[in-house]
Amino acid sequence: MPSNPSEIQVIWVYLSGSPLLALFLTLAAYHVGVVAYEKSGRNPVVNPVAIAVALVAVAITLIDMPYAKYFDGAQFVHFLLGTATVSLAVPIYRGLAGLGSRIIPLLVAQLAGGATSIISAVSIAALLGATPEVVGGFYAKSVTAPIGMGIAERLNVSPTLTAVFAVCTGILGAILGRFVLDFVRSKAWWQRGFALGIAAHGIGTSRAFSVNKEAGTYASLGMGLNGVIGAVLIPLAVGYFR
Repeated sequence: MPSNPSEIQVIWVYLSGSPLLALFLTLAAYHVGVVAYEKSGRNPVVNPVAIAVALVAVAITLIDMPYAKYFDGAQFVHFLLGTATVSLAVPIYRGLAGLGSRIIPLLVAQLAGGATSIISAVSIAALLGATPEVVGGFYAKSVTAPIGMGIAERLNVSPTLTAVFAVCTGILGAILGRFVLDFVRSKAWWQRGFALGIAAHGIGTSRAFSVNKEAGTYASLGMGLNGVIGAVLIPLAVGYFR
């Protein structure tokens, strides 16, 4: 690591004029979040994604970087988000053999959880007087962000708002999920993981994997099923009720 101030200045001048700065900020902020998460004993309140989002927001504000420029530089991470979502098919495939008699209750839970998430969010936003554009952003926030953005485009609503709502949902779900599941006395790892996958998408799935392998497998199964079924049913349901 360079210790000479002039060397640091040269690196800063290079990075500040390069798209790599946004990528560096993103990865560095997430690394700080992961270190804090591990130091806390994997406390859900110390969520690495929430920490990274806050650090990046503060950093690009301080250096006066427009969001469009930041996104251009960090779009490699955006690209990996889609491929990471697809790669969750691997633990889903490995977990299929162990589903057995659980498949029916899991499908019922997925449909109930997905529908509750959409109806409650859209209804609360409408009752609070949100604009149609904001309400539309909630239609697909119940599925993981890459799939939700695709659904939003099909519904002619804002993919950006949908992504923001989906990520916020994931962060809150990953932070609060443990306490909610403890409150309802859900103890089986497969039940806790499946609930987290549906409610908190990729961020909840990451949290589940960090706590227990079985919970992570069922979280990825819940997130994947929710995404696939949501991609089919949400456009049909919204088109019917509009």
